[in-house]
Parts: sequence; C-alpha cells; structure tokens
Amino acid sequence: MIQVWTGSVSTTALAFVRSHIPARACGAVPMASPPSPRLLCALLGERLGALSARPLLRTAAPGNARVTCQATRTLSSLVDALFNRRSRDDSLENNPRRLRPGKVSPRLTVPSHIQRPPYVNSRQRPQMNDGPEIHDEKGIECMRASGKLAAQVLKFAGTLVNPGITTDEIDKAVHQMIIDNGAYPSPLGYCGFPKSVCTSVNECICHGIPDSRPLEDGDIINIDVTVYLNGYHGDTSATFLCGDVDDEAKKLVQVTKESLDKAISICAPGVEINRIGRTIQDHADKFKYGVVQQFVGHGVGKVFHAEPAVLHFRNNEKGRMILNQTFTIEPMLTIGSTNSTIWSDDWTAVTEDGSLSAQFEHTLLITEDGVEILTQC
Repeated sequence: MIQVWTGSVSTTALAFVRSHIPARACGAVPMASPPSPRLLCALLGERLGALSARPLLRTAAPGNARVTCQATRTLSSLVDALFNRRSRDDSLENNPRRLRPGKVSPRLTVPSHIQRPPYVNSRQRPQMNDGPEIHDEKGIECMRASGKLAAQVLKFAGTLVNPGITTDEIDKAVHQMIIDNGAYPSPLGYCGFPKSVCTSVNECICHGIPDSRPLEDGDIINIDVTVYLNGYHGDTSATFLCGDVDDEAKKLVQVTKESLDKAISICAPGVEINRIGRTIQDHADKFKYGVVQQFVGHGVGKVFHAEPAVLHFRNNEKGRMILNQTFTIEPMLTIGSTNSTIWSDDWTAVTEDGSLSAQFEHTLLITEDGVEILTQC
C-alpha cells in the first residue's frame, strides 16, 4: 500500500507550496493550474521537513543500513488538516478500548540463501516505479506463484486469530512460513519497517506493527501479507474476527469485503481505473461508511509499489487497465472518521476518533477475459 493525498488544491495550499518549494521544483508544476495530487504531496513531503517535529527522512548511524521513509506518513495529519473535507461524529473519542502501543520485539532474521528485494539493507529510499507492471508469460507465472503463496500464508495467519494471541506471535508464525517456502517477507526492512507482516487491530487503518498486545474477544484485525518469491511480490490482506464480535463490526467487515469484490468484478482490459473508486464509494455510501482516501492500491510485481495509484474513492484520474498488468485493490472503510492519526512509530495509522476500520486486498492480473485474482488459494 502507498500513501498519497488526492483532491482539490486550495488557494492557501498553493500559496504555501509556492513559498516553500524552490523555483526549479515549481518550474515543473504550473501553478496557474492545480499540480498533480501525487506530485503536490511528494513536494510537500520533501520541503516541509524543517517544519516537522520529526525529520521526514532520516538516515541511521553509519554502519546501519536502516533508512526510515517518513515523508507522506509523517505529513498525513498536516495534509488532513489542510485538505480533508470529511468530518464524522467524534463520540468514540473516549472509548476505553482504544488501541495502545505494545512492546516491539527485535527484528527477525532471514536465511542468507533467500533472495531479497533490492531495498533491503539499502541506504536508498525505494521509489514508486513510473510505469505499470506488465508481464510476459514467464512473469505471469512468477506472479501466480508469489500470489498463491501470499494467499496461503494469509489463510494460515487467519487461523491463528483468537483471544489471547499477540500480534507479535502472529508475525513470527507468518515469518517462519514465508521463509520455509523460500520467500522473503516483503515488509521486513521496507523503509525501515521492523516486522514481516502488518497487523491492524480495530481502529488501526493500516500499517500496524506487530507487538506484545494480546488480541481481545470482540476485536477485528487486518493481516496484510506480502511475499517476495523468485523476484516478484504477491500482496494480499483480509480482516478477521476475533472471538465474539458485535454485529456492527461484522457488518463493516462484510461490506468492506463486498466493496473489494464489486471493484474486482468490473476489471478488464481498457476499463478506466477510476471506475474502481466509484464502485467502492457507491457501495460504501449505501451503508454510510467512510472510504479512506489517504492510502491507495498500487501496481505490484518486480517492484513492491508501481503505477498506477489505485484510488478507492470517486475520482477523475486518467488511465485504463492494460492486458497482463498487475496491481492491487485494497479498500479501507470506516464506521466514523476517515481522517487518520499516525503514531510516533511513523507507521501505525489509526482513525482519529477511534472508530473501527476494515480492509481487504487482492493482487490482480488483467487478462483477455477480464481479471484473475492471483492472491487466492
């Protein structure tokens, strides 16, 4: 998953950008008209580092290859404050079950013979590829293999969801299954992420770091698995019910899954990518759920994140689906606010009002007949 801001650009925002971006950067962005949303977000992220309480990009001490990529993550609250027009009831603000950080255990190791993605142990920040991931026959077979393994790992992870288990224990089990199959857990070391899987509980929208917190009866948890097998990434996630979950939470999970299924059903060569967002938003609106705009789907294949950015809400972005292209759709729906707060770990994104969030994700291949879901058993 990648994080972008999309939407209209206010006069205040443009003035802010003009005053903080060098002329050479502004030269590529005609300010007479709104700049590309993704470009604006990237420029803000690069130029507002001095204004952040934490550096947007910091390199660890010499000898440590860890690089923490924080630009758009750290900036998320500022972007919401400037641009987000959606507001919801904050009645859950004092919810006693609000998620709290636990203890994060040391990073797990991967056998040296397992192929690693280029970003692992690199001091360079991974970039989002400019072009889409389009594959030949061999590439398609590799994508099927990585997608199948990711699906199997996710299915296994779901069987572990029970009251009392910690998300750290889930991470360790997932890690072991991935390396036992000769693959690398893609999140591990990506922009400094310390774990092999993302575990997002209750109000956590995404990017939850596995820790010592035990799951409780009534929780919901999204487990996001990505594996790197034979040079290709397979990316998938699902939200699971823990114990006796109330009807409100069950309904959110059900509708979120339905929104993904409906979006997948319209995919085919030549279809406008913006139809995905319209389809998801239309379904969510029927149940008065919010659709998170800050995090989007993405091309995936030889690289973890590539074009296109797949927006899950109504939009007018250009671009059509291409034969043999692979990308993810991964809608995040909320009961309350769609605005997020980022924890001090610079990863964990939670709803600002503590309302529940659910997510489902598949990696897809565009075929002559329509679409193939690569991440299903």
